[in-house]
Amino acid sequence: MRGRGAAGADGVLVVFAKAPQPGAVKTRMTPPLSPEQAASLYRAMLADVLDESARACARFELDGVLSVSPASACGRLAKLVPAGFRVLAQSGPDLGARMRFEVERARAEGGARVLLRGSDNPALGCDEIGALYAALDRVDLALSPDRDGGYGAVALRTAPGTIFDHPMSTDAVLRTTLERARRCGRSTFTSAGSFDLDRFEDLVHLCRVRDQLPADRCPRTLAFADGFDPPIVTA
Repeated sequence: MRGRGAAGADGVLVVFAKAPQPGAVKTRMTPPLSPEQAASLYRAMLADVLDESARACARFELDGVLSVSPASACGRLAKLVPAGFRVLAQSGPDLGARMRFEVERARAEGGARVLLRGSDNPALGCDEIGALYAALDRVDLALSPDRDGGYGAVALRTAPGTIFDHPMSTDAVLRTTLERARRCGRSTFTSAGSFDLDRFEDLVHLCRVRDQLPADRCPRTLAFADGFDPPIVTA
């Protein structure tokens, strides 16, 4: 029998988020963005990510969690989450440790399958999350690749072990994670993937491919891009 998450769900979807403070988010986009613009962009991205994550939770019967850094921002971000989401503080000295902590916390609460996603990838939709979740019927670890060598989401049906125990801010994150998983005897799956918005060039790319996305995908993020002055040139 599979375990049940804190909200009675078989799986848990954890969204990682930061407090949208100027100077603390999207810093690789400043310039050309000002710190205040970067924070506004991040707020738009987070709202889009939460909307799409809520759709995934409803469709696949997942327990939704927003994992927040710093802990003092939990109360403020709790006002933004969709109905049914819990807001919890992140714990750990680095991203890998915080990811491992969230998997272990979800599993301790009875979640049989755990999906982690960042808030930097508003183009990653419900279908992609579903593909990762479904892959856990046959593999231990499923990842959604990013264009920069990382990944925007990861799903697990086993304890993480040491697969996250390596630097996360490099262009070898996906490759290293897969290698560590295989050394630990974990079977893996890599989906079609999507892309994070880490640099201004990524925002330009989003505008360039917007017609390839569903009409309701990341509307707030695209509205920010549409209102940018000077206009974003995608040709």
